[in-house]
Amino acid sequence: MKKLLILGAGTAGTMMAAKMRRNLDRDDWEITVVDQDDRHIYQPGLLFIPFSIYRTRDVIKPRSRYIPRGVDFITSEIDVIEPDRNRVRLSGGVELEYDFLVIATGSRIVPEETEGLTEEGWQETAFDFYTLDGAARLEGALEAWEGGRLVLNVVEMPIKCPIAPIEFVCLADWYLTEKGVRDKTEILYATPLEGAFTKPRASAMLGDILDKKNIKVEGLYSAGSVDGANGVLKSWDEREISYDLLVTIPTHMGSETIERSDMGDELSFVPTNKNTLQADGFENIFVLGDATDLPSSKAGSVAHFQGEVLEENLLRAIMGRPLVNEFDGHANCFIETGFGKAVLIDFNYDVEPLPGKYPVPGVGPLSLLGESEMNHWGKMAFRWIYWNMLLKGAEIPGVESRMSMAGKWS
Repeated sequence: MKKLLILGAGTAGTMMAAKMRRNLDRDDWEITVVDQDDRHIYQPGLLFIPFSIYRTRDVIKPRSRYIPRGVDFITSEIDVIEPDRNRVRLSGGVELEYDFLVIATGSRIVPEETEGLTEEGWQETAFDFYTLDGAARLEGALEAWEGGRLVLNVVEMPIKCPIAPIEFVCLADWYLTEKGVRDKTEILYATPLEGAFTKPRASAMLGDILDKKNIKVEGLYSAGSVDGANGVLKSWDEREISYDLLVTIPTHMGSETIERSDMGDELSFVPTNKNTLQADGFENIFVLGDATDLPSSKAGSVAHFQGEVLEENLLRAIMGRPLVNEFDGHANCFIETGFGKAVLIDFNYDVEPLPGKYPVPGVGPLSLLGESEMNHWGKMAFRWIYWNMLLKGAEIPGVESRMSMAGKWS
């Protein structure tokens, strides 16, 4: 019997298991998924926990509930990948052989990479919200907040969900206004990017939103160290920013498994063909989601669009047929801007976000590159779509893997 092995049961790995189980004959193919635990976290929901919009129970479900029937699920730490032997070794010495391997091991935050960040003041005056524990602790800090300087800092790119920092400061503006302490609070967004976002047109529009909210953007800010005792963030070019509350998006890296396997770049992301999703140098290994080194966003929508391309390419590889160069870097993201509104952007490797209507050209009901209440409700509805459609590998009506120019104008 042939064996397909999927490493990671997050968004990408779970979705891929569902797609391939539907495609591969159970009498011929054994599919196995491995992850370190049975706790699936809806990562877009972490943003809402600090503002008491979601609770931790709203974002956690068992991974095993979403692994399809006919797929073996193993909970174990993954020690090392041995591609020369078509084998993966788990913690404890268990060895799994494969004919084809899908790496969907995601990314992780590494706050200890920034000097001083995890020392004095960590989880007291400096927090992350990219982990469940960090988001919950930050909720307590915001509940007790009475004013001062709130600084959000992105240490370096790439990060998961690159629009989440913008969403955070916008929601902080709304939350602190409702709390009655916004006029006592200075909000500053320090980013290594030149402006609010990577794409010029979206950056200008989002920058204007932040300006109207009196949120200062400190661009080209490359954080080098944190002095938690004195509440000071320091950049490599010696710019200092004082804070009363620091919200950090720490350095992101790929899985330690990739590092131990010597298969990654300097940040342990796997070098991957940007159009086929095949791992560079390995014909029977493919990479999906945040584990890749692709110049696309590390976001759930990207894993969804990649999954449709990978489904076809895995089947082609199994049959010995040429791969298709179909993945175009497509991403779309809802950006919460507070007070019941959101922005929607849709872009790919070559085309920056443009205004228009989505998903039905000229009709919508969602507006591209513009604030609307409908976009906010689209963001909130996505949680249901995530659990009930995306993880099950189902097609989402009107949402295609390749970005369409229909309904957009420049």
